Amino acid sequence: MKNLLLFIVLLFPLFVHCQTEDQKELKQRKTLIWHDEFDYQGLPDPKKWNFEEGLVRNNEPQYYTKERIENARVADGCLIITAIKEEYRGCRYTSASINTKGKFEFTGGRVEVRAKLPEGRGVWPAIWTLGANIDRVSWPMCGEIDIMEYWGHDPHAIYANVHTADYNHTKGTGRGGKIVCEKPWKKFHIFALEWYPDRLDFFMDDTLYYSCKKKGEGIGEWPFTAPQYLLINLALIPGQPGIDDSIFPVDFVVDYVRFYKFE
Repeated sequence: MKNLLLFIVLLFPLFVHCQTEDQKELKQRKTLIWHDEFDYQGLPDPKKWNFEEGLVRNNEPQYYTKERIENARVADGCLIITAIKEEYRGCRYTSASINTKGKFEFTGGRVEVRAKLPEGRGVWPAIWTLGANIDRVSWPMCGEIDIMEYWGHDPHAIYANVHTADYNHTKGTGRGGKIVCEKPWKKFHIFALEWYPDRLDFFMDDTLYYSCKKKGEGIGEWPFTAPQYLLINLALIPGQPGIDDSIFPVDFVVDYVRFYKFE
């Protein structure tokens, strides 16, 4: 028995080392297949991005404008999404939401976004995905992956969330995690999702802070065998705790968006 225990003790570091090396090798075996470096001027590239328009979801108070440079522009090497307090088509605020639906959709791989968050009570920037089949099966059956969610009234926390038909916030069964970061709006951070067949891993900079593992309960639990598309938006939080009108205009700044396919 002592010899067996000794063998296990000696073998374990080798096993961990092999796992670590395998993980490193996997991360090295990735290919950049889609990206936007925002190295141009004007509106976001229409070959890569769509605009949402209107009062879109969640009873949010902002009106998402379409191709309005005051709310979404590319300048100085960045995408800048600006929320403004103004009267516009019956709403008190405007902002922008862009997505890659029908232009770039993916299954698996690594999504990486370098961004600087807005500051202030009421802001709700997000980097997230929805199932490309949403028009056919609707939400939440299509699946939703929130790579980064930030609520201005909770200023030192970054959240990741996963919604499916069986596991979502409307049922009180949502899955997610968070990472604490002091004043995350002070500088750029890298927010990333690594999508594997058996799990979704969420990162802030180099820190893995949440992993959503496949339970094997069927499509209601895991619709993530089908393509998703990417969304980037700056929403405002409806209801309480309210919006601080003194913060406007406020910017959500994105340095780049990159998608890597694992080989």
